[in-house]
Amino acid sequence: MQIGPHQIDNPVWLAPMAGVTDRPVRVLCRSLGAGMAISEMVHSDVSLWGSQKSDRRLDIENEPGPISVQIAGYDPAMMANAARANEERGADIIDINLGCPAKKVLKKAAGSALMRDEALVAEIFRQVVKSVDIPVTVKMRTGWDHLSKNGPRIAKMAQDLGLQAVTMHGRTRCDMYQGDAEYDTIRQTRDAIQIPLIANGDITSTDKARQVLDATGADAVMIGRGTQGDPWLPGIIAAELNQQVRTHPSIDEQIQVMADLIREIQLFYGERTGVKMARKHMQWFLKRFANGAQAWSKLHPLVDPDDQYQQFKELIDGGGLRDGTERAGQTAD
Repeated sequence: MQIGPHQIDNPVWLAPMAGVTDRPVRVLCRSLGAGMAISEMVHSDVSLWGSQKSDRRLDIENEPGPISVQIAGYDPAMMANAARANEERGADIIDINLGCPAKKVLKKAAGSALMRDEALVAEIFRQVVKSVDIPVTVKMRTGWDHLSKNGPRIAKMAQDLGLQAVTMHGRTRCDMYQGDAEYDTIRQTRDAIQIPLIANGDITSTDKARQVLDATGADAVMIGRGTQGDPWLPGIIAAELNQQVRTHPSIDEQIQVMADLIREIQLFYGERTGVKMARKHMQWFLKRFANGAQAWSKLHPLVDPDDQYQQFKELIDGGGLRDGTERAGQTAD
């Protein structure tokens, strides 16, 4: 598909997940075959930038392009300013967040709350598109609740106002992440727009990706929770959609890749925060194995970054991880 000047041939993308898809994770997933990786959402109030947290979220140094930065907010002028600032920092694409269901975001009338005010959404679209020379896209839900699935209408408005792609999660805000994603509304969105459409929600295997692409007519799929502990999943699905055979590497190779990620996370966040951030990735990874809980019980208490890294690496050969619940491109978002 074409997004502005960017030709994107790989139809399997990594979803933006706050607190998860930081720069080390995005770089790793791209290196393992994900077609795109959208940044964690960044607050559009640039006066709040400069904190350690926002600096990390804004960090796109040495990422493979095209680089898409997601902005969240509710004020059109503020969001336009944030878009312009991210363009100056090297972003290739600006993505507008209309999908986050988190309460702390909704309190600011941002994220999926915006879908209740179509006039405000239209003004945000206008001002952001006008403020930058790079493509603007949007990620949204199907609607606020099941009585107001206005996603197709907002997607058409996005197209008419100059946005160049739409990603839709197949749940309303009120669904949060509960129940099964539904794809009928994404199909209706496909019928309403001609710009690229990316389908998101419960895509955790190649079979499911094919099913969703067929059901929705989308140009690509976006994978979120299924990648937690499994950064290989998008690349495996992308290869299999292209009729290529690809599987997870050996368990020892996987452990080495995850150990390298642990070290990158430690360096990215600093020792104290890095150890905490690395824990969740270790736990997600170990959940994929029948006896992973035993290994996790020994790793969880560690507070020294070198101990954390070395003891995780010791799972190679001597760790005895066994296939059990491992998702080999067949189950698991």
